[in-house]
Amino acid sequence: MGLEAAPGALEAEEIQARGFGRVREAHAAELLEDYAELIDDLVRDGGQARATEIARRLGVSHVTAVKAVARLEREGLAVSQPHRGVKLTEEGAALAAHARARHRLVLDLLLALGVPAEDAKADAEGIEHHVSPATLAAFARFLKGK
Repeated sequence: MGLEAAPGALEAEEIQARGFGRVREAHAAELLEDYAELIDDLVRDGGQARATEIARRLGVSHVTAVKAVARLEREGLAVSQPHRGVKLTEEGAALAAHARARHRLVLDLLLALGVPAEDAKADAEGIEHHVSPATLAAFARFLKGK
């Protein structure tokens, strides 16, 4: 394949740096995507997305949820109003839809491979943020061919 290093050998610097750079970018986007997707789910479910509910569902402290919502607001992805919860902007809703579609595709692939549903759900939550568009396209082609 040309990109593979021999066992125990280092990859070329630019290849290794590119890979680590992608991981850093994915980590930076991961938080925003998870919060946007959850806020969208809560609002779609007919409720409000309040920091307390967000914190409970993500398993984080209330303070952590409030800080993340503030970051969403700074990024122009959400708007919060006292006593009314958090709502996504158009850009935030688009981010949530994109994250949801990516999550669904990764989950469907894992299930098609025979991964138990509970494990597939947990694994998809992490994998979805670290998969390139080319890999996602390959997943979709694979699933269509089944």
